[in-house]
Amino acid sequence: MRRFRVARLRPSLPAIPSRQTLVRARADFTASLVVFLVAVPLCVGVAVASGVPAELGLVTGIVGGLLTGLLPGSSLQVSGPAAGLTVLVYEAVQEYGLGALGALVLCAGVLQLVMGALRLGRWFRAISVAVVQGMLAGIGLVLIAGQLYALADAKAPGNGPANLAGLPGLLVDTLASDPALSALAVGAGTIALLVLWPKWRRAARVLPAPLVAVALATAVVFALDLPVARVEVAGLLDVVQPPGGADFARLADPGALAGVLGTVLAFALIASAESLFSAAAVDRLHDGPRTDYDKELMAQGAGNTVCGLLGALPMTAVIVRSSANVYAGARTKASRVLHGVWLLVFAAAFPAALGVVPIAALAGVLVHAGGKLIPVKQWCPLWREHRGEAVVLAATAVAIVATNMFEGVLLGLLMAVAKSAWETSHVHLEIVERSEPAVGDGGAGRGTDGHDAAGRAATGKGKPSKGKPSMGASGPAASQPRRPLLVRAVGNATFLRLPKLLDQLEALPEDREIELDLSGLRHLDHACMAALGSWAEQRRGPDGPTRQKAPSITP
Repeated sequence: MRRFRVARLRPSLPAIPSRQTLVRARADFTASLVVFLVAVPLCVGVAVASGVPAELGLVTGIVGGLLTGLLPGSSLQVSGPAAGLTVLVYEAVQEYGLGALGALVLCAGVLQLVMGALRLGRWFRAISVAVVQGMLAGIGLVLIAGQLYALADAKAPGNGPANLAGLPGLLVDTLASDPALSALAVGAGTIALLVLWPKWRRAARVLPAPLVAVALATAVVFALDLPVARVEVAGLLDVVQPPGGADFARLADPGALAGVLGTVLAFALIASAESLFSAAAVDRLHDGPRTDYDKELMAQGAGNTVCGLLGALPMTAVIVRSSANVYAGARTKASRVLHGVWLLVFAAAFPAALGVVPIAALAGVLVHAGGKLIPVKQWCPLWREHRGEAVVLAATAVAIVATNMFEGVLLGLLMAVAKSAWETSHVHLEIVERSEPAVGDGGAGRGTDGHDAAGRAATGKGKPSKGKPSMGASGPAASQPRRPLLVRAVGNATFLRLPKLLDQLEALPEDREIELDLSGLRHLDHACMAALGSWAEQRRGPDGPTRQKAPSITP
């Protein structure tokens, strides 16, 4: 009798997460809490400065985490309301009303989607490292100047220059007020803990310093019942008002259409520029996947479209939250998505939970984060090795403090381009004495880029001096001519180097025949070609031997 073996079916067991997966999940979880704590004062502060309810800033932060955080583009960059658009939002609300803000943001988001679909985001990859570091330093200075007021429970005057100018008065007012001193003590203690906690490496691997600092400051304020300001947030449902037909009709009015188009374009371009500049900076802070600029631009557009439908503030990627996310040890995009979850849970479902957190402690976190954005240690080596890059960095930072992020970065980019043009337009002259006297005029040769130029233009002196032989001329007077000079230009001749080049040519001896060779130039722009042709004509003079064969100078 044949026997059959029946295989026993074993129930499939769920896959056990690897140790690496658990470590990554824990890092993302703790990082999300840190970003949440950093995002709360930024969301509230930007909204108040923009002249809208504070809850609208939280709505934008929630959308930035839950929607933009899930979309592809940048893995560790965090989005939300940013200070760079504060002035524009304030002016738009004053001009068109709060209800029309959602329509403006919606149109800007759609424009960003179109720009991303046209693959225009990749052009932001050509960013100088000095400009990026200058952007970080400028934002750090602006952040510190503004949050120093929050450390003392005071209101900042406004923009960067005003905040810096008001610091002496802030110090006097703080020393004269006991509640302000209490708030300053809480903020200073938070900063001290942020500096000292990472030195305890074993504990720092488990809990990040910002989380510990804010939790301890909250516990101290609650236990001692200190008279310091705390976060105040109401419900979100009352402030969410999608734009209606009347809002779009108000913007479509012929008298306001030009201003509306300018506002929408400004929202889209500034939000895109800040987001992609921030992405370039964040990519330099970590070793993870690089940003896909086109996808990130579309992610920002999708976020602004939703923010517009909800009537909230416009969104950009925020370098402060993003850098805090990286420094807290985030590994994947899960940290930024979770930070949106915490904003939604605590601000919408349990707004009273935020009421125990002192604003001074959150300001301390932001001051510490701003200080880490300033490249203090890298400045001296950069100044010694690449002084031009250091100047671009400093100028970008100062411009951001004096104006705003977009204008400051634009100035930095222009300076970087000018510096590169100056360095690449190096040209020098090689002067040698010919072994034999020149015969005739030497002929006109070919310049660079295929143009007829004074490639080998022989030039004599001007009118011969009375009683002296004419060098380079025929006849008995030229029986013992002095040897001509061969002047060879090498490098890139542009208008930036033209003054120095002409000074060197005009310093050549007037009693010698000059043969100018431009075949060693890799580039010769029109300004240099015209100037060299003019110099050759003046050198020959009306009675010179090569007057009839002037070199052809063409663009």
